[in-house]
Amino acid sequence: VQLQASGGGLVQAGGSLRLSCAASGRTLSNYVMGWFRQVPGKEREFVATISRKGVYKDYADSVKGRFTISRDNAKNTVYLQMGSLKPEDTAVYYCAAAWRTHSNVVLAATESYDSWGQGTLVTVSS
Repeated sequence: VQLQASGGGLVQAGGSLRLSCAASGRTLSNYVMGWFRQVPGKEREFVATISRKGVYKDYADSVKGRFTISRDNAKNTVYLQMGSLKPEDTAVYYCAAAWRTHSNVVLAATESYDSWGQGTLVTVSS
C-alpha cells in the first residue's frame, strides 16, 4: 500500500492541526494504521495507532487527551487531529500501515509496520 501524508504546517502553541494519510493500491480496511514522529537526531517515536475498523486505539502518553486518531475506510484515509499543540510536538509526522488479519489489533512498535508515508512537517511555535 502507498501512503501519502499531508496537513502539516506552522502553528502557534495551543493551536490545532489535522493530518491526513491517504492510501492507494490496497484497501485500507485490511491494515492497522499508525502515526509516528521524528525530530533530527532522535529515533522515530510512536504517536497513535488504530485498529482495522477503528474500534481500538492507543496513544503515546505524551499526546493522550490532546490528539485523536481516526479513520474513514470508505475514503481510504486515516487522520490525526492534534490539539493543544506544544513546541515539543514539532517533528516530521509519518503514517504507517501494517497488514493484519485480526480486527482488534493495534501496534505501537515501528518494526511492526511495513509501509510508510513520506512524512509531513509540523512546526509549533512558542
